[in-house]
Amino acid sequence: MSASKEEIAAEIKDKGNVAFKAKEYRNAAELYKKAIEAHATAACYGNLAQVHIKLEEYGLALADADNALKCDATYVKAYYRKGSAFMALGKFKDALKQFQAVVKAKPKSKVAKQKLKECKKIVQRERFQRAIASEHTKPASEAFDLKSMTVDASYTGPRLATDEKITLKFVKAAVDHMKAQKKIDIKIVGDVILRTIELLKRRNTLMDIEMPKKSGKFTVIGDVHGQFYDLLNIFELNGLPSEENPYLFNGDFVDRGSFSVEVILTLFMYQLLYPKGLYLTRGNHETKNMNKMYGFEGEVKHKYTEKLMAVFQECFCWLPLCAVIEKKVFVVHGGIFTQDGVTLDDIRKIPRTCEPPESGPMCDMLWSDPSPHMGRHPSKRGVSSKEFGADVTKRFLENNGLELLVRSHEVKQEGYEVMHDGKCVTIFSAPNYCDQMGNKGAMMIFDRDMVPTFKQFTAVPHPPIKPMAYAQQANMFGF
Repeated sequence: MSASKEEIAAEIKDKGNVAFKAKEYRNAAELYKKAIEAHATAACYGNLAQVHIKLEEYGLALADADNALKCDATYVKAYYRKGSAFMALGKFKDALKQFQAVVKAKPKSKVAKQKLKECKKIVQRERFQRAIASEHTKPASEAFDLKSMTVDASYTGPRLATDEKITLKFVKAAVDHMKAQKKIDIKIVGDVILRTIELLKRRNTLMDIEMPKKSGKFTVIGDVHGQFYDLLNIFELNGLPSEENPYLFNGDFVDRGSFSVEVILTLFMYQLLYPKGLYLTRGNHETKNMNKMYGFEGEVKHKYTEKLMAVFQECFCWLPLCAVIEKKVFVVHGGIFTQDGVTLDDIRKIPRTCEPPESGPMCDMLWSDPSPHMGRHPSKRGVSSKEFGADVTKRFLENNGLELLVRSHEVKQEGYEVMHDGKCVTIFSAPNYCDQMGNKGAMMIFDRDMVPTFKQFTAVPHPPIKPMAYAQQANMFGF
């Protein structure tokens, strides 16, 4: 007797569960989809939603949860999945409604009550912060008074006077101090950030970068996400930043990994030491909402103070949005635009000193992704930006006299991926992302003719502090 559709679907779903437990998320997603094709159930859609949350494809997760509710309006996990996805997107009011629905359906659930309570706290705090905000409030950098501060007497790390030039000796000593899991004194940290703000003010929204004449080498690094010891390994493998060995770090320096403070300070210090040896572009995680949810805000408050976090946030708003290397290669964290016709001059005019809006060119540059299909399609992330096909990439490059689009923003198993007839490259540099994805990291190294090669690397050991250790999201729905 042949198996029924229900039995076939259940068998495939069980295989998906095994893949999920093994953290083989792409494989699990495909199995859940096959189970749905055999016989759609709320549980299959719910499981698929959870996979998409793990893959940070929150728009797909929301759609899956809605499909689960169409199958079974009483399937409570669907509301939980929707609450999780909205939280990840920083849409806290929408998340609150979903967790309220969970508590209504499961009034005795301690877990559901706790999630609702935590979500309410975030919404109330945001409401309070908006109420006290003023257009005339001084920038955080002005309120951070270095002159009134003294370095703690017990501090044993390298020192930096406010009128002293940063040297390679100081940077190496500071990195070694942090590598030994010791904190740089808050006065010195504040000084580094304030100097960085002044440097970034002199950078343009679109940086025009030239290849160093002697070495003819330029390296692009993708997401690092607080993986400090992997960052140090990049420098071991490819050399320290300098004017003859320049790097561009393409956004998402912080969040997820629990050594984000160490990462961002290292990058800031090398950028101050060699302004033409290290460049930074903004990622979608150099923003308030993402920092609140994914760990950087919690980490800064744990290691330092809330006032210092405000200075970091101001600094992030000065980060350039993109770069063009040798008038040939366009580098941006997310991707290109929801509409054709955007020129490099249009990008240069984008006001960047703000939190990113929910739509428009700046949002697109931080959030969009390439698609294997032609044209434009809704984002799998649940944001207004579109996924863009090879035809869109080709038009943008041709219209602006460019040859290649380089972006980051997505974990890739090999550390990089070449798409769109070789015209779009994704580079991702956080190996074994969040200690669980098993992916390689990669760096993209251009020669003097702007021909790229890829250098892959694997994760190195780090101290026993788990990713998301300081994150609200980990408490909200279990990372």
